[in-house]
Amino acid sequence: MKKYTKFGLLATAFLVSLSGFSQNRQLDNFRNPDKTGINVFEAPKDSVSTFDGIKVRVGGSSTLQFQAIDHENSGAVELIEIGDNFNLATANLDLDVALAKGVRMHLRTYLSSRHHPEPYVKGGYLQVDNLDFISPGFLENTMKYLTIKVGHMENNYGDAHFRRTDNAQAMHNPFVGNLIMDAFTTEVGGEVYFRKNGFIGMFGLSNGKLNQAVTNPETTGASILAKLGYDGQINEDLRLRLTGSMYSTNKSGRVYLYSADRAGSRYYLVMEDTEASATSNFRSGRYNPGFNNEITAFMINPFVKYKGLEFFGTIETASGRSNGETEDRKATQLAGELIYRFGNNENFYLATRYNTVTSDDPSGSEVTIDRFQLGGGVFLTKNILAKIEYVNQQYDGFDTTSIFNEGQFKGLLLEAVISF
Repeated sequence: MKKYTKFGLLATAFLVSLSGFSQNRQLDNFRNPDKTGINVFEAPKDSVSTFDGIKVRVGGSSTLQFQAIDHENSGAVELIEIGDNFNLATANLDLDVALAKGVRMHLRTYLSSRHHPEPYVKGGYLQVDNLDFISPGFLENTMKYLTIKVGHMENNYGDAHFRRTDNAQAMHNPFVGNLIMDAFTTEVGGEVYFRKNGFIGMFGLSNGKLNQAVTNPETTGASILAKLGYDGQINEDLRLRLTGSMYSTNKSGRVYLYSADRAGSRYYLVMEDTEASATSNFRSGRYNPGFNNEITAFMINPFVKYKGLEFFGTIETASGRSNGETEDRKATQLAGELIYRFGNNENFYLATRYNTVTSDDPSGSEVTIDRFQLGGGVFLTKNILAKIEYVNQQYDGFDTTSIFNEGQFKGLLLEAVISF
């Protein structure tokens, strides 16, 4: 990480503290970035407002990994030589501001990331849970159940994105790596939520663009998002959540659902050729089915937590095509995570995940990628987490000229996470 990025994080926090705002005060309708935010999905809908003036919360995250991974393939394409060492330290800066009763702004900046060692804005949004700023009591009974989000923001497709690592924010991910098909995108749009008695419904529209521009208006249409589910605490020991989500666009200059994470993968330079660099080849270990112009994707996520034992699953299907293709191709992803949290305040955990993807590859082959992860972690405080992970990923069905032919990588990663 460049020195000025560390200085920028400290300087911003210092300046905000001088302005008289407290960065430690809890905000309404807010998911905490520390340990207490684990297994929180959509930001909770608070029943009591604590707003008594503008509050600015400055937060941030920082991570560092030690990687000891080996990779191999059939030799048709030579792989870059990789060794055991530390990766680039990554950092986020978060600004969360209570602007009015039930009105909050969020802005995240990547101070240092794999693809961009320099700072750049990920995105932000305005979240509205109360309309008193229009008129006291305006639609009060309706807004008890509604939430409105608008901005250039992370789209709420599926539940896996709530548990994934977002550059330096890795506190809520029990593993080091994300899913093989990592569904994540930031687009300009809006989402409306209805929540009552554990049931949740969401409908959203976005402009389908990762990189915003007014040029080539004929190439991109609106993307539709939807989610329906239930999340309930059945009794003191048992919590159940089940959701189904959809993302669809029938016209896009470029679909980024599985390639929008410009922060990059945690598995640096695995299965890359000799000319690769960590900055340019930042999606190592992931798979993009290449539905570049049309896509319809569905994701089902069951979540069960009984005392310290929890299961989270992903069942995902996606279909679409790129320019020049006359028929849709398909991709399917399955993942199951089993986590056991124990010790004082569940400060320790053991975790395992199996993740598999089967896809009609753009090359014309039907390919399969399997990944097994085994790991654990310890929370030194609610803001400091240390993780270890063993990963083994194998590639099958790729053409003999592909770099992934008879490919695999495996090894260990250690990760330290700070989030506040």
